[in-house]
Amino acid sequence: MTMIKGLHHNAYRCRDTEETRKFYEDFLGLPLIEALKIGETKTGRQANVLHTFYQMNDGSCLAFFDAPDEPFDFKDQNDFDLHIALTIPESELTPMLEKGQSLGIESRGIADHGFVRSIYFRDPNGYVIELCAKPDVIDPEAFNPGDARTNIAAWQQAKHS
Repeated sequence: MTMIKGLHHNAYRCRDTEETRKFYEDFLGLPLIEALKIGETKTGRQANVLHTFYQMNDGSCLAFFDAPDEPFDFKDQNDFDLHIALTIPESELTPMLEKGQSLGIESRGIADHGFVRSIYFRDPNGYVIELCAKPDVIDPEAFNPGDARTNIAAWQQAKHS
């Protein structure tokens, strides 16, 4: 049994703190709870970084580093390369999709995956943000995860043949 209790935060680079704040706080509704200026790392390296935290209802956070003096290759991510999936109530899917579209934010969905329905946005840093809702009733035929280790073994074999 692991001693890990849950997620405190994930941290990502951002191009600009204010445009990131507008997306995560103003659009998604995650309150900004901290902005830490970092002038020196724990290893003693000089830095010019702002570390911001946006809190979710369970207390965990999405966090971002704005480090204008540190090179970073920002690019639009594909869903399967990198995305952040957040849970919302089913009743909020359509209103959030319409809100994103009305604000000119790259928006798509609703995708019905059987065990979850999702909408997708692109944040100002190029990251894909998925908002997903579990349906009230899950059709047992729509989602059958099977044996995860067996699925991985079959995948690995097919990938290398």
